[in-house]
Amino acid sequence: MPELNSKPVRASLTQVSDLMTPPDANTYGSVFGGKILAMIDKAAAVCAMRHASQPCVTVAMDRVEFLVPIYVGDLVIVDARLNYAGKTSMEVGVEVHAEDMTKGTRRHTNSCLVTMVAVDKNRRPARIPGLLLETREDKTRHSAAETRRNTRKA
Repeated sequence: MPELNSKPVRASLTQVSDLMTPPDANTYGSVFGGKILAMIDKAAAVCAMRHASQPCVTVAMDRVEFLVPIYVGDLVIVDARLNYAGKTSMEVGVEVHAEDMTKGTRRHTNSCLVTMVAVDKNRRPARIPGLLLETREDKTRHSAAETRRNTRKA
């Protein structure tokens, strides 16, 4: 049963986007992985802070594998959603897409999971609201996140 101050997944959905320009890329026109990692981290942080209503810090980012290149001129779209909320930590699922606006095509470039922890004014872990699961997708993602969490703890 959700806590009284639980928040729904939809309340913290976050999208960050940016047009890739020459300073974001190497000499071959491929965007630096670090640029994309920074966008992932920012989207996950905003998502977590929306849920926690307080500052949050990154604790872990799972394996990030770039499936296809991202080029100068692409619009990069990063979508973040809360999969799990514990007492102080959250798992944020992140998906990255690159859009070629001249062709009207969008391609999935990578996905990852980011673990965030809410912190108080002393930078100590702080309690967060529970997570209200409203849809089948919310429940499926939450169940998978719980399984991952239990596996890590074991």
